[in-house]
Amino acid sequence: MTVMNKDEVKGKLKQASGTIKDKAGELIGNKRLETEGETENAEGQVQEAWGKTKRSVSDAVKGVADAINK
Repeated sequence: MTVMNKDEVKGKLKQASGTIKDKAGELIGNKRLETEGETENAEGQVQEAWGKTKRSVSDAVKGVADAINK
């Protein structure tokens, strides 16, 4: 099992925060808050994807190192 890195965690948190703002904006009819939430959610998705990419590269490098050491 691979542990999520800080970018993945921060991205997930940003997505959650963005979703809350988005839904709150919809509920109270505040377009600015809704748009801010949608933007924050998208930023969180990008940050999480970057974290997953970093983890994949790290796992690949570790795999190569393990293969070399055998």
